[in-house]
Amino acid sequence: MRKRYKPKSQSFSFRSNERIFAKSIRLIDAQGKQIGVVTREEALQKAREADLDIVEIGPNAVPPVVKLIDYKKFLYQMKKKKQEEKKGTQTSETKQIQLGPFIGEHDLEIKLKRAREFMNDNDKVKFTVRFKGRAITKKELGEEVLKKVIERLADIGKVDRAPYMEGRQMAMFMSRAKN
Repeated sequence: MRKRYKPKSQSFSFRSNERIFAKSIRLIDAQGKQIGVVTREEALQKAREADLDIVEIGPNAVPPVVKLIDYKKFLYQMKKKKQEEKKGTQTSETKQIQLGPFIGEHDLEIKLKRAREFMNDNDKVKFTVRFKGRAITKKELGEEVLKKVIERLADIGKVDRAPYMEGRQMAMFMSRAKN
């Protein structure tokens, strides 16, 4: 069986020129003024005279709304508009930092420095203290480690969720405090 060629699909699908099948259409010129309801052939003729394309922008209307514009420029503007919308949204991830109940001071400082970087990037940070073997009997050591974290990051962050047990690990969420 032979595979058929499928052209790359664009993220925007607008019918243009001969791909518009409606007999009568509502035509809008390049400046946005409404010309009126015309036949498809008249609209194509006006587009050829102005060296433009007709693009269906309101296919569900009766009659469909069609605009006289340069199709390539129209697609470019739509792409730019989509990029601008994407730029406005801000995503925050949850980063995880693992600690131990017997972590040394220097190691803790390095982990906190990394957490500070995450919070400056507006990411949430999940601190986990993992208990291995018989260390699970010393849960208070894990709480002390997380209290140290809260104290040292108090200037930049706030606690979203207080320390809680999650199986064999103690977890806590922090995020950047609104300044």
